[in-house]
Amino acid sequence: MNIVVLVKQVPDVSKVKIDPITNTIIRVGVPNIINPDDLAAVEEALKIKDSLGAKVTTVTMGPPQAEAMIRELYSLGVDEAYLLTDRKFAGSDTLATSTILAAFLQKLNKSHKIDLILGGYQAVDGDTAQVGPQVAELLDLPQVTHISSINKVFSRKIRVVKDYESTEILYEVKLPALITCVNTMNTPRLMNAFNIWGAFQKSFHTITFDDLKVDETTIGLKGSPTNVKATFTKPPFIKAPKEVLSASEACEKLVNVLKDYIGGK
Repeated sequence: MNIVVLVKQVPDVSKVKIDPITNTIIRVGVPNIINPDDLAAVEEALKIKDSLGAKVTTVTMGPPQAEAMIRELYSLGVDEAYLLTDRKFAGSDTLATSTILAAFLQKLNKSHKIDLILGGYQAVDGDTAQVGPQVAELLDLPQVTHISSINKVFSRKIRVVKDYESTEILYEVKLPALITCVNTMNTPRLMNAFNIWGAFQKSFHTITFDDLKVDETTIGLKGSPTNVKATFTKPPFIKAPKEVLSASEACEKLVNVLKDYIGGK
């Protein structure tokens, strides 16, 4: 079985600050991490590899600095990694990003025959939850999003559980398919000492614009129908002045408020 996991490197949102003048994110000095939902998807892929046998490949779109994340993924047990990086990809919104990823996955499928694509439900730096579903639509694949667990994997189908507010639903989907995961569904494994050593011996594949058959007008800033005009922090919550009342005073005031409310009706 060939499993591909879509993984994104994101800034650690617990350390991100907003410039009060420009209202933009201050990224200088902010460490990058593997997007938590994506890391859960990696763990699910590795669990399938452990139980059934599979090749786990990760695909990342981002700057060259993402190499550090790829080494970490290798240290977890990932078999192969691809980094999609090019200045022409810069500024891509979710649709342009999905267009690039789908074009590459179509190319990869010719040599790898992809059985299952896993990804995170959403990225913590955008919270749109759009890339997974858009990739599935562009590839014409069945999809289930925001799953809470993988129930069982067969040779040509997969069963997954999706939580709703008051119930759970078990879906059975034919493969190949795309599934998006949430970080609460598992606890990612620790890096293995042997894998850590091997991670620095392994290479990864770099994919650029010239490697893909994609229309330049559909990617980057040119191909992005949406853009972020401004980012800002919520103003501090202003508390109303306190009024201390005795029990009898509070009861009397409450009765008067109810009388006014009923009378107003």
